[in-house]
Amino acid sequence: MSQTEVFQDLPLEEVMGDRFGRYSKYIIQDRALPDARDGLKPVQRRILYAMHTEGNTHDKPFRKSAKTVGNVIGNYHPHGDSSVYEAMVRMSQDWKARHMLIEMHGNNGSVDGDPPAAMRYTEARLSAIATEMLRDIGKKTVEFVPNFDDQDMEPTVLPARFPNLLVNGSTGISAGYATDIPPHALDEVLDAVLMRLEKPQTTVDELMTVIKGPDFPTGGIIQGVDGIKKAYETGRGKIIVRAKAAVESIKGGKEQIVITELPYDVNKANLVKKIDEQRVDKRLEGIADIRDESDRTGLRVVIELKKDVPGQGILNYLFKTTDLQVAYNFNMIAIHNRRPTLMTLPLLLDAYIAHQKEVVTNRSIYDLQKAKERSHIVEGLMKALSILDEVIATIRASKDKKDAKANLQGQFDFTEAQSEAIVSLQLYRLTNTDITELKLEQDELNQTIAKLEGILQSDTKLVRVIKQELQDIKKRFTEPRRSKIEQDIEDIKITLDVLVPSEEVVVTLTKDGYIKRTSTRSHAASNGQDLAMKDSDYVLYEGLLNTQHHLLLFTNKGNYIYQPVHELPDIRWKELGQHISSIVPTGEDETILAAYGFATFEQPAMYVLTATKEGQIKRSPLADYAVSRYSKSIKTMNVKAGDEMIYAGFVTDEAELLLTTDTGYALRFPIEELPITGVKTGGVKGITLKTDETLVGVNVLNPSETEYVAVVTQRGAVKKMNVAEVELANRAKRGVKILTELKTNPHRLVAVVKATDDEQLVIGTEKGVQELLDVQALSRADRLSNGSFKIDITADGAISYVLTVKKEQAEEN
Repeated sequence: MSQTEVFQDLPLEEVMGDRFGRYSKYIIQDRALPDARDGLKPVQRRILYAMHTEGNTHDKPFRKSAKTVGNVIGNYHPHGDSSVYEAMVRMSQDWKARHMLIEMHGNNGSVDGDPPAAMRYTEARLSAIATEMLRDIGKKTVEFVPNFDDQDMEPTVLPARFPNLLVNGSTGISAGYATDIPPHALDEVLDAVLMRLEKPQTTVDELMTVIKGPDFPTGGIIQGVDGIKKAYETGRGKIIVRAKAAVESIKGGKEQIVITELPYDVNKANLVKKIDEQRVDKRLEGIADIRDESDRTGLRVVIELKKDVPGQGILNYLFKTTDLQVAYNFNMIAIHNRRPTLMTLPLLLDAYIAHQKEVVTNRSIYDLQKAKERSHIVEGLMKALSILDEVIATIRASKDKKDAKANLQGQFDFTEAQSEAIVSLQLYRLTNTDITELKLEQDELNQTIAKLEGILQSDTKLVRVIKQELQDIKKRFTEPRRSKIEQDIEDIKITLDVLVPSEEVVVTLTKDGYIKRTSTRSHAASNGQDLAMKDSDYVLYEGLLNTQHHLLLFTNKGNYIYQPVHELPDIRWKELGQHISSIVPTGEDETILAAYGFATFEQPAMYVLTATKEGQIKRSPLADYAVSRYSKSIKTMNVKAGDEMIYAGFVTDEAELLLTTDTGYALRFPIEELPITGVKTGGVKGITLKTDETLVGVNVLNPSETEYVAVVTQRGAVKKMNVAEVELANRAKRGVKILTELKTNPHRLVAVVKATDDEQLVIGTEKGVQELLDVQALSRADRLSNGSFKIDITADGAISYVLTVKKEQAEEN
């Protein structure tokens, strides 16, 4: 017989939407989010209920965790054993839960993130406070539904005699929703519930007089009361949680940071490792050692610092860069009326109060019914004792129990329940004293019935009962607050001297791009001579800087490199430096033009001046060059294709500029003609150039001084000229001639550099010859002079560079 197959032709969107919708509904309602009434997720509720039904309570011995897990999976929660055991373990961890609902013997994990022992090794039982979550569950206080296989019943919510959601908090991720509710102090939450019971319209401000804010099991310091208030008002808000740390002095003039409390949910082992990595990587020079000295008495992490390193500064840096300080974001989503809802504090309290009213009402109905049933029995027993002989005679005359019950009901008007109690009565109860006990019991039952009816009829009495029970919980389970709350979030400022010990170093950079820092000791040992570099190379920058200073390096491609001095490789004077491209990636054919060292970038009226071969110039504020990210070179001038940057220097508001072309035109103008622009702009025209002309000289002049420039031509001619020979003009003009134009083999400028009498002119050629000329010995020439020949370019090769050095430096080298 062939089996007929049925196919449904459905659109994919419909099928996906339907299936994912069902899955999401399940995840949201029945897995990842807590109920607003008892603060539990289904797996947690099932674990607690299973332990309760098995009698695995705080007043009985511990029981193997595996037994509970098997019981939960078999009866209520048909999922993986690991997920059940992990939920069970979490409820037993005193660094995760403010009041543990489960007590566990054995390894239940650690604050270092160690996994717990397998469930076959650990033992568990309900804690005393968990008993309060389940109290009166047998009195029809909450709704029960059939379990997954309809073999048993399970509760949809626990009676929850204290507001567990706020006390223990909750965290979870479901489909489209996540929740983060922090733990709170039990007494504060109970006070808030009592306040809300007293005055249902209480505002958040009033509630915050008693419920100050979260109270994490790991303690710590909470900053930002405004964030707490916002979270209580809206359900979302942000606070800062930081470790409790103290700076202590130890012998040898040193300090140490002692951490005794960590922010909530921070893994101690990972934190210690991260701090130690900063020490090893030398990102944090001030730390000598870090030790985890935690033991059974409590948490203790010690960070020992080097001599003269300020502890508070290092602590601030660690707050900023590690999990010693974390942001906690409230996202108070819970299942309220079977829907995920963003809960405010009043709504959370109201949901709990409404639940308690329902629980106490249901319990009162149950107790009232039991009391009335018992009262009815007692009434029958008392009546039977008053006519005892007739009752006994009637029972003796009956054939069996059923007949006896029927006879009692027929002859004496006893009810079915009363006649059952009479025939089940033991002989020893037929004494005179028993009637007294029954009367006492009857009185007590009447009082109980009156009390319960009062509770059911009056909301005031109902509220009074809830208040009494909450006050009883408060009296028995309150613990002192662990987290300290501070009004404002501290703005942490980190100064560089915290991270980098102050040290004077000699920084050198060669034209080929080899850079290093050298200790003053190594520099002094070599007397500042014989700096290691290649034969064809020369020093572009040499300066005494502090490790807390910064370098700016400018390249011909219009970029600059921001380089903290302390991050430069520490290399001996007589060893070759490290190429800049291995520190910061540079482009092909990109070379360093100039380098400058700074203690600070906050220098008003100080500008970076840059110029290109095609006569474009610009100035930008020095302050704009400070950056926090510097792993690659940064654009400082938008250089067009075919052009390149030839100069980078610094100017103030009073300076003048002297621009010189290769054809011998010079233009002098005040710096104020040059507008101030941003770092990444292209600049403006500095001097008007003809085709095939280029800018070769840029000099910043001080108008208050008499200044000279040394002019060097490609034919090896040199002249010294007073800058006053070039009249002051405006920017972007053609300028005046400072050479006489020859018809055959005309002179073309190679370089124009400022020169003083205490300097020497260094002229290097392509064949590696270096000519030193004493500036003082050069005779002064007028504007149209072509100078005198000083370099034999036929023998020594074309001129490749020109620079000036102080006389003593030239002698040393």
